[in-house]
Amino acid sequence: MSRHYCITCRYPQNACLCASIQPISPTTQLVVLQHPSEVEHKKNSVRILSLVVPKTLVYVGEFAADFADLQQYLTACNKPIYLVYPSTSSVSVEEQHINSDCVLLLLDGTWRKAFKILQLNPWLLQYPAVHLAQGYESRYRIRKSSRSDSLSTLEACAYMLNALEPALDIQPLTKAFDAMVTLRIKAMPSAVQARYLEPNTVNGKQSST
Repeated sequence: MSRHYCITCRYPQNACLCASIQPISPTTQLVVLQHPSEVEHKKNSVRILSLVVPKTLVYVGEFAADFADLQQYLTACNKPIYLVYPSTSSVSVEEQHINSDCVLLLLDGTWRKAFKILQLNPWLLQYPAVHLAQGYESRYRIRKSSRSDSLSTLEACAYMLNALEPALDIQPLTKAFDAMVTLRIKAMPSAVQARYLEPNTVNGKQSST
């Protein structure tokens, strides 16, 4: 029996997220370089990001040729451009002044796949790299990562926007993300659901309460 999908959010109708979607319009332009393996992933946070921030640009690929259109767009862009990627040369976005009217480039995939995209696209290294300060706790309970500080692409965007645009309400992003996580957990067998009890968090940072 075939499953019926919502034509708007593209999730199964019994897991439709439309009621949890509240679009926002940040000044910052979000651009996602997405690994092909993430496109149809059931836990794809970029799909939710694009619903909440409709102006998000998503380019799928691995090789430089896959991002030819993106490179043309960036070349013609008259805004500051930053690569969101932690490295020895990256700086904390919270500790420096960055004009919110800028472009943020984010790599969407596992750490290994994101690193591969970076290695295959050395042109990305021409842009200054920024990262989030330590202490953020991921709300992505249903997807494992090899790193304890791993955030989904949506979470990274939300916290980056919070740092760049303090007056912007990022709750629509976290609300929609939490709704997706909750629906995915509810779809699991009851014995499995117990593994994903929601931790206490405050503004994306771990709470001691």
